[in-house]
Amino acid sequence: MDLSNKVIVITGGGGTLGGAMAIGLAAAGASVVVTGRTLSKLEAVRDQIIAQGGQAACKVGDVLEEASMKALLQFVQETYGRVDVLINAAGGNMAGATIRSDQTVFELSLEAFDQVHQLNLNGTVIPTLVFAKAFAERGQGSVINISSMAAQQAITRIVGYSASKAAIDNFTRWMAVEMALKFGEGIRVNAIAPGFFVGEQNRRLLTNEDGTYTERAQTIIAQTPMKRFGAPEELVGIAQWLSSDSASFVTGTVIAVDGGFSAFSGV
Repeated sequence: MDLSNKVIVITGGGGTLGGAMAIGLAAAGASVVVTGRTLSKLEAVRDQIIAQGGQAACKVGDVLEEASMKALLQFVQETYGRVDVLINAAGGNMAGATIRSDQTVFELSLEAFDQVHQLNLNGTVIPTLVFAKAFAERGQGSVINISSMAAQQAITRIVGYSASKAAIDNFTRWMAVEMALKFGEGIRVNAIAPGFFVGEQNRRLLTNEDGTYTERAQTIIAQTPMKRFGAPEELVGIAQWLSSDSASFVTGTVIAVDGGFSAFSGV
């Protein structure tokens, strides 16, 4: 797919999934700008793209700070002249918002719950409002949010993460309707719902020190018809499509990339 006419911004672009999408989108010809809080991780993604002949830049940014996102937008506009696509890949979880196997929900840290909510939901809403305003002024643009299987079913332990990702699903649909009704058909808002991918944030939960799968990982694999975890690169195709003009009539959707996890009843 040819994305040589697209300028794409990826929050959380130094992470496992965001970085893989950045590299894959650049390989399709897009000019990619990655942002996040750790400069070294952003530079590693940028440098890999450039080494492969692609166009890329990076800028440290905080998705929870409106001023930071406005500065990012200005940087991208000054560098490339415009922005066509925003991918909200920043997000995560923390121990206090996760219920250990020896705990009950009544031991949930509300402070940690709120922090996870802020990171995942507000960390999507704030960049979206900043960049979608620029899209509205041009009458064109695509927002791609990152949902989760945890938004669609009750997955034990990760209560804070699940609630915030469910909110992203609703925000995706709401924003899609708002932008199309008030600013025209050229602005689309969709979400990708990854299944289970092993990354730095969940590696200890899914793998033992010797690399074997934990009991929880084995349960996930048993519930996934393809009987494996996803590879980060397997998000690239859907990100390319939603970024392209081929998806011009697609808005308000949450698309699963999950090896059949969400389709399987377990029976």
